[in-house]
This record gives sequence, C-alpha cells and structure tokens, in this order.
Amino acid sequence: MSDVRGHRDLQVWRKAMDLAEAVYMATKDFPRDELFGMTSQSRRAAGSVAANIAEGYGRGVRQAYVNFLRIARGSLRELETHIELAARVELMSTNDAEGLLAKADELGRMPHGLITKVSAS
Repeated sequence: MSDVRGHRDLQVWRKAMDLAEAVYMATKDFPRDELFGMTSQSRRAAGSVAANIAEGYGRGVRQAYVNFLRIARGSLRELETHIELAARVELMSTNDAEGLLAKADELGRMPHGLITKVSAS
C-alpha cells in the first residue's frame, strides 16, 4: 500500500472505473425513451462508485474514507438492482446482465476488505 500516491493507484478504484465503462457501453443501445430513466440511473450509480472511492481517499481522514467507501458500496448495490431490472424488462440480455453482475460482485468484495483494513489502522 506504500506505493499508493493517489486514488488512481487503488485497485478498487480502477475496477470501479472498469465497471462504469462497461455500464456505459451496455446502456448505449437502450431505447431513447429510457435516456432519463434506466440509462441515466444506471450510469449515475456506476459513476458514483468510483467517485465516492476517490472522494473518500481524497479527504485524507480515515473515518471519512470509511464513510465514502460505505457510500460506494451502497451505490454498487443500487447499480446491481438497475442491472437486474434492465434484464427483467428486456432492456439488456441476460448474458450482458450476468457479465456486469459478475464484475459488480468482484468489485463488491473489495470495499468491504478495504473498510476493515482502514478501520483497523
């Protein structure tokens, strides 16, 4: 962890950015009438995960960082819900949803471990 000079060096932030990019790609073909609905909500939740990790790290205060990691985790759960709903209403294929949910699941384990590590230090 001594090699971490900023939030961009955090693996959890990089994975969150990868997931956000994947969500943007998956939602680009959603119907135009979903632009302010499912498209916007999914993209905002995805971006919020990475943004909260970065903001918490940037605060430089352990408790603030932990709080923002928890917010990021909540945004991730929101995103998972949007993905599942998008698959249910056939805005995206089941395969696409499963791929995004697998990435979200992998990412979801990371903030928990980081919260534990930061809280203990």
